[in-house]
Amino acid sequence: MTSAITFFIFGLLMGSFMNVCIHRLPAKESIIFPRSYCPSCKNPIPAYDNIPIMSFLFLRGRCRGCKAAISWRYPAVELLNGIGYLLILHHFGPTPATLIYAGFFSALVVITVIDLAHQIIPDMITLPGIPISLLAAGTVLPTGWINSLEGLILGGGLFYLIAWLSLLLLKKEGMGGGDIKLVAMIGALLGWQEVLLAVFAASVSGSIVGLSFIGTRLRSRSDPIPFGPFLVLGALIALFFGNPILDWYFHRP
Repeated sequence: MTSAITFFIFGLLMGSFMNVCIHRLPAKESIIFPRSYCPSCKNPIPAYDNIPIMSFLFLRGRCRGCKAAISWRYPAVELLNGIGYLLILHHFGPTPATLIYAGFFSALVVITVIDLAHQIIPDMITLPGIPISLLAAGTVLPTGWINSLEGLILGGGLFYLIAWLSLLLLKKEGMGGGDIKLVAMIGALLGWQEVLLAVFAASVSGSIVGLSFIGTRLRSRSDPIPFGPFLVLGALIALFFGNPILDWYFHRP
């Protein structure tokens, strides 16, 4: 129980840092300096006003200085990350792999929020994430070196091929470079079978949501829908449920 509470609090604290990344990475600002500040008045936020969730509730969603509204995104990201860490701890136990999967989860949350808001997937997350995933897969994760390398090549190569064929045949971009790097990172961490499962789940969920938007006229066929969040959903499905799904599909004992 104590370890779960500790890990949950750690997730909340990481969520606070993730909010900094979500705000600054699209603007190409440093995520280290300066210290956290109010986006409206630019004044530094004191430590006592930067406590995850609690400060937002205590301040009633307003900056102490300029009284500007604080987005609900901030406590939502913190709480989501804390709950995600609890689920990872419960699923994988107190192991070194749990720390890697927790970092992976945080990276996926940041990517999702940024992609939904700006239609970009920051290279600052995926490019370092690929070698880190390879290293982790070959040391503390059950993935293994070979499986990790195969996942990297298959995931990134498959999406690169889709992008190349789209430009060649349709004369338009069918897959963004950010999506290619993201799926390469997913493949490097989880392995080749899991990355195929992630891509399949992303394609199915993306198709359902896209058709629903078009059917309800919330979006037209020409409106872009970011694919990154669906890849994130597919990656989480593969992370938590990959083994039982693949065991069932391949009839593994």
